[in-house]
Amino acid sequence: MDVILDLPLYKIIGDTAERMGFRAYVVGGVVRDYFLGRHCTDIDVVAVGRGDGDHSVGIALATAVAHEIDPDKHVNVFRNFGTASFVYHHDGEQMQIEFVGARKESYSRGSRKPFVEDGTLEDDQNRRDFTINDMAVSLNNDTFGQLVDPFGGIRDLDKGILRTPLDPDITFSDDPLRMMRAVRFASQLNFHIEPATFDAIVRNVNRMEIVSRERIAVELNKIMLSPRPSVGLKLMMDSGLMQVIMPDFARLKGVESMSGKAHKDNFFHTLQVLDNVASKSDNLWLRWAAALHDIGKPGTKRFDEHQGWTFHGHEVRGSNMVKRIFKSLRLPLDANLRYVQKLVLLHMRPIVLSEDIVTDSAVRRLLFEAGDDIDDLMILCEADITSKNEEKVRKYMKNFSIVRQKLVEIEEKDRIRNFQPPISGMDIMKTFGIEPCHEIGVIKDAIKDAILDGKIPNEREPAYRMMLEQGALLGLKPIASDTAHI
Repeated sequence: MDVILDLPLYKIIGDTAERMGFRAYVVGGVVRDYFLGRHCTDIDVVAVGRGDGDHSVGIALATAVAHEIDPDKHVNVFRNFGTASFVYHHDGEQMQIEFVGARKESYSRGSRKPFVEDGTLEDDQNRRDFTINDMAVSLNNDTFGQLVDPFGGIRDLDKGILRTPLDPDITFSDDPLRMMRAVRFASQLNFHIEPATFDAIVRNVNRMEIVSRERIAVELNKIMLSPRPSVGLKLMMDSGLMQVIMPDFARLKGVESMSGKAHKDNFFHTLQVLDNVASKSDNLWLRWAAALHDIGKPGTKRFDEHQGWTFHGHEVRGSNMVKRIFKSLRLPLDANLRYVQKLVLLHMRPIVLSEDIVTDSAVRRLLFEAGDDIDDLMILCEADITSKNEEKVRKYMKNFSIVRQKLVEIEEKDRIRNFQPPISGMDIMKTFGIEPCHEIGVIKDAIKDAILDGKIPNEREPAYRMMLEQGALLGLKPIASDTAHI
């Protein structure tokens, strides 16, 4: 089978390899994506031959190809790994091209870092993770475009199957991260993991202990960004990977029944919420908020004969758990963490609003607390309605639309989103001639609550008058009676 290689770079690589006496092949994801009709900008090239002594064959070929394109082109060389890469521009698009020499790998039991030596194309294909990533296409003139597919990658692509080229127990024990990659590809491509391969994941889950959390987080984020993240998370649960990597998430699974009353399975509910969010937004951190929105439920679950199962305060518990989960997964402890914490904490608020009369005061408070993240919060809350009762869903969605409308109206009128109260702590200290103290916070909170409750407008003059009133109630007297502060 021949592959149409219309990127001019491929011809340059082939011609350069010929002159240097090498064989060159484009391999892996770019070949897979060619047959899937997916665009790929990360291109891997394997070179077979002998280097010049100072450089491995991969580095030597990369350097020579880069010079053909532009004598001044910068090449990133990773001598310890025998790889080199450069950026290639074509039709206004930037591509990352990486070269490596064909290699043979062997592993020790306690590490996923292999012992590497020069090898043949066959050796290189034997070491790869899955048959669909194992295909190579020749770039040399005599065989340009010819597919090399020793393990039936094309067949597995057609069937939508993920399997390893060699014994899956060896493949996963050697490099346990491949188990997460299997789940990730299944989630991204909607493929099935072949039974023998899946069983090997189950047997080898504890090998994940030697994989860095940073590498696991990369795969988790790719699963989260897949079209239906639930596919990957369910595979993680079914295989045992979830219990090893995210035990808090694994505890969501299961249904308990007492006195004939059962609660829903919060794991499957969470998967549905996550998929609902994924259908609306590509925001990775909004998807993480969806995945963790009910993470506090196992710790707050209680049974009451009259109320049945309750999870009171699960949003507070869950928000407090997010930082620990992010730290354990080596996810960023920055504004993205705070964003997820906020959405987990607030995710019940619009739902409570939609169950009751939607008052301006309640909407003001929601807008104040959510700030610029209010639109994302509403996406999460709408996604959280997974009831099978169509009438109940219609009622919630109708009330959510009322909440959205009021959010727009109140923001236009009162400018509440991210507002700073018109009176600052410094204003209070100057007015009453006092040092920092508890009373300042009392006055500021009173002004904030009055604005949010609609008792006074979000303006300086009425806020100043209220400051004087609150100060009098606390026994404070202004040191000046003029209104220059207004």
